[in-house]
Amino acid sequence: MGAKDFTLTVTGIEDVSPVYRRLRLTDGDLLTAHGPHPTMWLRLWFDKAGKPHQRAYTVVDPDQENGTFSLEFALHEGCASDWARAAKPGDTIEATVQGTGFQRPQPEPSHVFAIGDPASLPALNSLFDALGTAPATLWFEGALDGLPSRTDPARHTVHEIPRGGSALTDRVRADLPDLLRATPHPYVWIACDTATTRTLASYVRRELGVPKDRTHALGYWRP
Repeated sequence: MGAKDFTLTVTGIEDVSPVYRRLRLTDGDLLTAHGPHPTMWLRLWFDKAGKPHQRAYTVVDPDQENGTFSLEFALHEGCASDWARAAKPGDTIEATVQGTGFQRPQPEPSHVFAIGDPASLPALNSLFDALGTAPATLWFEGALDGLPSRTDPARHTVHEIPRGGSALTDRVRADLPDLLRATPHPYVWIACDTATTRTLASYVRRELGVPKDRTHALGYWRP
């Protein structure tokens, strides 16, 4: 399937908040083998009751020359969060790169519409960095307070939506149609839990008629 495996080594730890931790790592030549790109992600392999268990994470601030990058963990229950909580410099973890990619929309977006949550925040930050000065509207499930958001009040409108139920999908359905009508070259980027992502991707493509090459949708986690 074209996958390659690498060993990452923890070199530094930063507690961004009580529920969000950033780890700095050496890349085991990963960035040499796979040149970095916006929203680049990899799979980490954890031990779960003696069995291998994988979770996907976005590469943060890759430095190809020095072979380093960061990974950010929204801490909750689970083997990935347990590993991140206990991590210390010198610890290693196996990573697999497969299927990651980024197609820059053409023509350039006149407005970006992004939908995400704490799990996809590193990818959202990478997306906003990559698309430069394009204005954006973000519907974020949860609160950004205390998280390392790179939103810019001068060009980003942020709607924080309470977690749970259908609040996020209801708000997007209410807001997005009128916003799309006012935008000649939209780009819609969706990265929530798998079920929400599928629901919103279907809505955007089938009901609102946004072309496939003007949308990106990837489920980042399962409840």
